[in-house]
Amino acid sequence: MRKRIGALALAALCAGVTAPAQQVPVEEVVLDNGMTLLLLPRPGDPNVAAGWVAKVGSVHERPGITGVAHLFEHMMFKGTAAIGTRNIEQDLQIIAQLDEVKAALRVEEAALLEAQRLGRIDDAGDPAHRTEGHQALMDRFEALLAQQEELLIPEDFSRIYSGQGASGMNAGTSYDFTLYFVNVPANKLELWFWMESDRLLNPVFREFYAERDVVHEERRLRTDSTPTGKFEEQFNSLFWQSSPYSWPVIGWPSDLEGITRAEALEFFDLYYAPNNLTAALVGDFDPDEAKALAERYFGRLSRGDRPPPQPRTREMPQLSEKRMHAYAETNPQVVVRYHSVPDGHVDEPALVVLGQLLNGRTGRFYRALVEDQGVATRASGGQSGFKFEGMFELRGVAAEGHTPEEVEQALYAEMERLKTEPVDERELQKVKNQNAASNFRQLQGNFFLMYSMLMREAYRGWETLNTDPPLYDAVTADDIMRVAGTYFEPENRTVAIYYREASDEAPDPRLAGLDPEEQQQVRQLEAMIGQLNAEQLGQFIAQFEQMSSQAPPESQDMVAVVLELLRERQAAEEGGR
Repeated sequence: MRKRIGALALAALCAGVTAPAQQVPVEEVVLDNGMTLLLLPRPGDPNVAAGWVAKVGSVHERPGITGVAHLFEHMMFKGTAAIGTRNIEQDLQIIAQLDEVKAALRVEEAALLEAQRLGRIDDAGDPAHRTEGHQALMDRFEALLAQQEELLIPEDFSRIYSGQGASGMNAGTSYDFTLYFVNVPANKLELWFWMESDRLLNPVFREFYAERDVVHEERRLRTDSTPTGKFEEQFNSLFWQSSPYSWPVIGWPSDLEGITRAEALEFFDLYYAPNNLTAALVGDFDPDEAKALAERYFGRLSRGDRPPPQPRTREMPQLSEKRMHAYAETNPQVVVRYHSVPDGHVDEPALVVLGQLLNGRTGRFYRALVEDQGVATRASGGQSGFKFEGMFELRGVAAEGHTPEEVEQALYAEMERLKTEPVDERELQKVKNQNAASNFRQLQGNFFLMYSMLMREAYRGWETLNTDPPLYDAVTADDIMRVAGTYFEPENRTVAIYYREASDEAPDPRLAGLDPEEQQQVRQLEAMIGQLNAEQLGQFIAQFEQMSSQAPPESQDMVAVVLELLRERQAAEEGGR
């Protein structure tokens, strides 16, 4: 085991001037199997924010298995040989039989897909086209699922945690990483080490085929049933020509239907090996005890046979503008994307600061498009640096009596100013101060600090929490002009124009003050909230309330609406008991 001490810089503000960074020590421990542990003790709080990140997301997939990284986020909560089942031997026998029947079903399904391809049938999924043998296999498969259902202990993983006082257990999958987290009482730290190491060492991916249907439903709620979800997915694929960022994290429907358990297990063995994982603890704990527990539990995991493969295909240079027009149940608006740079590129700090100049009530877009010209009700812009690629996106919602095209041209005019007119030093310093203050607030809470450490570890390393702030503070007016002239050219952009489509549904008055993107996010959360049971709902509320205090001012209206929906659902649950 080797270890190293680093430092995490936290910015503070005093009278509007950036104060010297306060150093907070982080201890990094690397186990013999390659797994990394980040330790940040904070005495006083009786809880520990605990999590781990697998450096794998949808960009590590390939056509045919898109969505498998997100599917694994679901499967990792299905338990182990010791958790989630009343009889592991029978459970494993049924899983083997399910795999056998599913292999036979794939032969039948392939024949129907070929018939559909040749135009002999309209829908390969129509039960009317099944043979007797195909239907018999379907019946056998459903019977096995029913047998397995009798053995399962639903939500066992969550039940064990919550029964010991833990809260906020959840996970998330992105393009570049998958992150798992929970808040545990300080005296239950060993439980966390055992639970998390056990689901890595002894996973049982039970309910694999049923969970694919759950993901299908999630896709329906997030994408198919939202006003602009399907169009945004299409726009994303239009923007990325060759990069794996072109497919959605949740995956394409045909891949979700076709992924086999063997393919999924191969993916797991490659990317969930300990040498591709980092864990982090922030809170009241003894570092020596944590290191001993890490050795005892995570040390049991075997290093992967080979380094996890990284994406090979990179985005081709865009040679001409691309455009998309769509009609949706949303306010008329425009979205403009430019190809930019990935996380850590030397131009990224200038692009991030440029985006901050545009945003907020005192930002350039609001002053010009909303207050002065009156063509928009809201406008924003910003840099998104992923691990292997990057983009800069502009958005604007048309005011009543104005068109998205007017908003588009007004956005371009402001971007042209940045190419030719140096930013005033006072305006630039104000943005830097706001950025420092935001960083300071976000890193005060244990949960956000743990999450930030792991997210950055998935990119260039947790140390960037310390090394990046000086880079943003060093951005000059000349840097802003240089990157504006480099990336914001017509041939480098992709544009989506949304026109309003009539709807018979009465609008929700709670959403009236939110922009279309926020309204869509709230609708997605509302659909997800409706799927939670009472225990999950309580955990989600605790987690969301903790996160909401750190949300930026411009997002507080949306946060308030979500909290109202959560409390309404909780009251309904309690009233129904």
